[in-house]
Amino acid sequence: MKRFNIFTIMLLVLIWSGCSVSKDLSLPNLAPGLFRNTVQKDSTSIGDLPLKSFINDLTVQNLIDTALVKNYDMQIALQNINAADVLFKQSKLGYLPELKLQVAASSSRPSDNSLNGLSLNQFTGSTHIEDYNANLGVFWEADIWGKIRNQKAGALASFLQTSEARKAVQTRLVSNVAQGYYNLLMLDAQLEIAKKNLKLNDSTLKIINLQFDAGQVTSLAIQQAEAQQLIAAGLIPRLEQNVTLQENALSVLIGTLPKAINRLSRLDNMNIPQDLNVGFPSSMLSRRPDIKSAELALNVANAKVGIAKASLYPSLIITASGGINSFKASNWFSMPASLFGLVSGGITQPIFQRGQLKTTYKLAEIDREKTVIQFRQSVLNAVGEVSDELTRVEKLKSQYTIAEKRAKTLQQASKNASLLFKSGMANYLEVITAQGNLLQIELELTTIKTEQLNAVVGLYRSLGGGWN
Repeated sequence: MKRFNIFTIMLLVLIWSGCSVSKDLSLPNLAPGLFRNTVQKDSTSIGDLPLKSFINDLTVQNLIDTALVKNYDMQIALQNINAADVLFKQSKLGYLPELKLQVAASSSRPSDNSLNGLSLNQFTGSTHIEDYNANLGVFWEADIWGKIRNQKAGALASFLQTSEARKAVQTRLVSNVAQGYYNLLMLDAQLEIAKKNLKLNDSTLKIINLQFDAGQVTSLAIQQAEAQQLIAAGLIPRLEQNVTLQENALSVLIGTLPKAINRLSRLDNMNIPQDLNVGFPSSMLSRRPDIKSAELALNVANAKVGIAKASLYPSLIITASGGINSFKASNWFSMPASLFGLVSGGITQPIFQRGQLKTTYKLAEIDREKTVIQFRQSVLNAVGEVSDELTRVEKLKSQYTIAEKRAKTLQQASKNASLLFKSGMANYLEVITAQGNLLQIELELTTIKTEQLNAVVGLYRSLGGGWN
């Protein structure tokens, strides 16, 4: 009859183990139909492109490859994945029983005047008691309310979160390395422009000195020409400083000691991609690591609510042990007389724990609601980032077109001013003004082009590209 009762309990446990005491929350659908100011006809997106298909400059690819191996943030992210993997593997063992081996020997001598001492001396003729025990015990908690199942689901979601965190670190790292390299090319171009303008100012200053010696101009002309020359000269050490600082920053980013960065490209040879399809917001959400991490965070929160709710209900623990036991060492291994066995099952129902379990459950529900809010915020930020980068790409293209036209105009104006000045048909102020304007627009042109390159990389990252 006892054996039948145990089997009945086991059957009930198997039936109850499929029960769930809490209902999971699902994520809201927040993706808009289209990004702002876009007319999209298909779902193709640059975010789907592999990294080396989107960034095809070999120098940038080599820098990124080095960063993915040596960057310390990436290494920490990989170690986090390893730690989460260990915890997930451990959670999968939750359904298995605990198995413990115990070997013990004890000897006790009760007082001769005590009841135990008198009884021991009367019945055994001995003054002490010996006990030798070796047993193997099994402990198993039935997953009646899905507590272990939720623990496993939460561990899996946490493991996948660390994987998404690594992807997020990689996308940010790829973007930073590419943008750092483009900034370096911009500084190279600006340094070249400053040196070229300095030579142009030197040539102008020599002519003005000759005119001063001939009495055609005053010392004011020389002073103004020298001031213009010093402007270009002052740019050179500042730009050289910025080049070194950018090289150092890029070196640290790729995980190496500060050093010079080899450049095989020039800024004016870098092409701006024209066809930048962004697809639909819904597909972007499925690619972005931060959005996927927010989704997994809700899985973790659902699991914690399930665990907290299950703690309010009865738990069934079944134990079994067996081994050998004897009061004399000489009889310890006497079979089968020394064998013993025990099977028991117990149901524990928490009744009063000062509200701790209910508080834990309520806090888990609140944390889950916070997770949904954080997901909403993540989606909002992601759509906003894409919209921002799209605006930058579009408006910078217009700015570059206007600046390029202005640069061509000022280049011609500077040439004409120099020719007219040499022939005496223009004064030195017109030449200095033309050269100063040309310097500013050429520097501005390199800045705008670099911002274009950075905006394209930013758009690629904001669409979820860079981790594949």
